[in-house]
Amino acid sequence: MAPGDIQDASTKSAAPGLPDYVLDADAALKDTDVKWRYGKAPDYSETRKMWDETKKSNHTAGSLPDLVEKLVKNWEVEASHKTELADWRTIDRAKYVFSVNGGPDQTGEHMLKVGTYNAVLEPNEFYCPRHSTFDESHKTFKRMMPAFAWEVLEVYSGPPQVAFRWRHWGVMKEDYVGSNSQGEKVTIKAHGGPIDIEGIAVAVVNDKLQLQKVEVFYDPMAMFRQMVGSSEEKEGISD
Repeated sequence: MAPGDIQDASTKSAAPGLPDYVLDADAALKDTDVKWRYGKAPDYSETRKMWDETKKSNHTAGSLPDLVEKLVKNWEVEASHKTELADWRTIDRAKYVFSVNGGPDQTGEHMLKVGTYNAVLEPNEFYCPRHSTFDESHKTFKRMMPAFAWEVLEVYSGPPQVAFRWRHWGVMKEDYVGSNSQGEKVTIKAHGGPIDIEGIAVAVVNDKLQLQKVEVFYDPMAMFRQMVGSSEEKEGISD
């Protein structure tokens, strides 16, 4: 499908050739005969509800921002919960690579091994990917923040190279417990307030709108600064 067709599409009926993973944010969750990490498709109902109630943007169905948002949401489902790269429909498996802040390219196999959190976070005083497995990382952040919604704020260019600004947000409902770059246990007391981060991404897609290359740019410490809160709250941190 040509880029012009994509940008002009306003509804599914107007663009019947578009894949389901850009038309339905839950398309990947409906897949059968795939290997799910915990034996079945995950429940995203709480996250989707939070997205619907607290999102900043309202995109017209079938618009380019709407298609990009749904593509990335389905990619996240696959990257976090499908254990076989062959089951990821949102990527061009022969070409797919992912990078953060100009760092080295990561393959799909690497992300399957370390997990999505470990793929985007760097070692710091609060957390370290080297000291947390795929499952441990997801349990750490999911426990702290049960729903972590994601949206596209703006799209700056259309396919095949799509540049866009995004937002990822949730509420710190439980204490954070993780291991830092020294391998030390760190606890941050829950403040019950928002965690809200933004960034930029540049993605290259093929004619099936599958991701071939994804470059993400953001401040990896933004989440931790918001977890800690003001200097008066820092006494809640313990080793």
